[in-house]
Amino acid sequence: MQLSSNTSYLFDHVSAALHRQSDQVLQERLGVGLSQFKILSMLHGRPGVTQRELADYLGQTEASISRQIKIMQQKGLLASHIDPAERRRHLAALTTKGIKITLAADEVLKEYHAPMFERLSQREQELFRTMLATLHDYTCASGRRMACDRTGDIETIYANQPQDK
Repeated sequence: MQLSSNTSYLFDHVSAALHRQSDQVLQERLGVGLSQFKILSMLHGRPGVTQRELADYLGQTEASISRQIKIMQQKGLLASHIDPAERRRHLAALTTKGIKITLAADEVLKEYHAPMFERLSQREQELFRTMLATLHDYTCASGRRMACDRTGDIETIYANQPQDK
């Protein structure tokens, strides 16, 4: 199937708009940006993850992750400790405040985006999720440039992420 340039434009435009809107609403309501929320969410679901893994998973540089971690440490959202198994490695962990902000941010985004998804029927929402999972599996397949290497059952992939209530 040949996609039109309009489809590609719409996909990219909606993705960028959602990113900007999510970042803005999180900044206004909780004082954290979307990039910080993604790091917090990842640390919440996978304690002990390295900065390199965070950078790879989120498609950012290690320097960017390091800057964000320092900012979040200053805000009291993260604490850093030395990995006892590898003393040269520093691990970031969520503080109680960091956990609260992570869960609150997840709720803020669900609430903010709910009206958009309510425009779709339940069947369309399920189909949309299935299509996104299919596109994710293709985009992030092992060996693809900037792939997260996390393909397969989407529920398993994100099983440790904060869950819907």
